[in-house]
Amino acid sequence: MKYQFRKHRLYFKTPGGTSRGTLSHKDSWFIILEDQGKLGVGECSIIKGLSPETPDQVENALIQIGREIHLGFEVLYSKFSKMPAVQFSLEMAFRGLSSNDPFILFDNSFTNSTNQIHINGLVWMGDPDFMRQQIDEKLSMGFECIKLKIGALDFDLECSLISDLRERFDASNLQIRVDANGAFSTEDAMYKLTRLSKYDIHSIEQPIAVDQWKDMEALCKSSPIPIALDEELIGRTTDQQKKSLLENIRPQYLVLKPSLIGGWRGADRWVSLAEEFGIDWWVTSALESNVGLNAIAQWCAQKNTSLPQGLGTGQLFTNNIDSPLYLEGSFLGYNPKLDWNFNI
Repeated sequence: MKYQFRKHRLYFKTPGGTSRGTLSHKDSWFIILEDQGKLGVGECSIIKGLSPETPDQVENALIQIGREIHLGFEVLYSKFSKMPAVQFSLEMAFRGLSSNDPFILFDNSFTNSTNQIHINGLVWMGDPDFMRQQIDEKLSMGFECIKLKIGALDFDLECSLISDLRERFDASNLQIRVDANGAFSTEDAMYKLTRLSKYDIHSIEQPIAVDQWKDMEALCKSSPIPIALDEELIGRTTDQQKKSLLENIRPQYLVLKPSLIGGWRGADRWVSLAEEFGIDWWVTSALESNVGLNAIAQWCAQKNTSLPQGLGTGQLFTNNIDSPLYLEGSFLGYNPKLDWNFNI
């Protein structure tokens, strides 16, 4: 088996703002396997300050994998249990080897183009005019579910933006989600959730920072808006840790990002536990290129979920990988008649 990896810096068309700061670019690494005439491609995508891995750790891990590729997938996946993006890249690449097409990772209604995936439209943080511009763009494209990043601007201003949106469209015509990325303090979180509840908000992701289980449990129990855990899932690698989290906090939703929780295998385990606890979920991409987005979308299409998913549209970056993925209104699709242009 031949192995190589390449680093690829992706540049945002427009800087993406969150409560953790503004991104102008991000790095991905692609691992490429060749064996008996077949090809496997995996993307290792990290977000600085959020992913458990640092860029240096990723580079060292990918060099180590090159020396140990003969050990096979299971050994390597277990060896890098603290590096979920590395695990996900291994999953993609080895699964691609078992397919006649390195980018058809699941043979399902999504990859044969008979079904599409309903997704939300993401509105990044920025000044009010920029956010209104994004909202109008998403609405004109036909999105029926809008997700707004909040927590960095003046809260009254954020409420005003949401209020304006809700006055234009009621909850039966437009679903609104918000994502605070842990920006609320424990002291004012309930006040802010109560104010937001006036606007028929579907859910809020991670209202307070991670590792405040008692406070998060209290919020999930009494919040007028359903709460989705996101960053809280990162780093919980054992069944004991996962079960303890769900037993203690009892959220209404989970947000699953394969690059941050151990790929499909990690996401599958969270789905199984969520079902045991009666918790619903959706999957979200985490600024991957089209290679990673494709892998997440194909896995998601295997699942029986009717909620709009938090999948990207492949349109964030100036130098993305050309792919058969396409956007039609608020639906992400895959056209198998189109080709990949994996030329980095």
